Amino acid sequence: MNLSGLKKVSNTLVSIQRFIGVLLALTVPLLIVYQVILRYVFKAPLMGIEELLIFPTIWLYMIGGANASQQRNHIECGILTLYIKREETLKLFNIFKSLFSMVVALWLTYWAYWFFNYSFTKWKLSDILYIPMFFGESALFIGLVLMSIYAIIDFFTDTRALVIYIKSKVKGGND
Repeated sequence: MNLSGLKKVSNTLVSIQRFIGVLLALTVPLLIVYQVILRYVFKAPLMGIEELLIFPTIWLYMIGGANASQQRNHIECGILTLYIKREETLKLFNIFKSLFSMVVALWLTYWAYWFFNYSFTKWKLSDILYIPMFFGESALFIGLVLMSIYAIIDFFTDTRALVIYIKSKVKGGND
């Protein structure tokens, strides 16, 4: 698959992520407001809302991490980029940075897959509402798969940027 194919997949995933993220971002406060109204207005608290909130919260967290990964807004220490003056060196540094992110994301995805399998096999239930914990725990695997996809795209994008830069330098001469 070429870079444009990866970008197309990425754009589709981003659209789905944003829709799910907005839906979850609305669900969490609505559940909290519902519980507050029941508890303080009608004096009839509903057992299990706190437990139910765990599921959209986990999904929101992992979808948010995937969005940050896609937008390249994840936390990083950019102090080295202040000292790198040559554009070629900076592009090479970006390749190593995205390679490291890709390796870590793939490694974590491997372990999340193991947990995903374990969760599916055991089919644990939540304490009060008896909701299968798999529905919350699977967010770790899916979120890390998305982060891995974006890390792979970043690696190829950074590598391509260096190749294009080197080709332009060779064609245009060493200015």
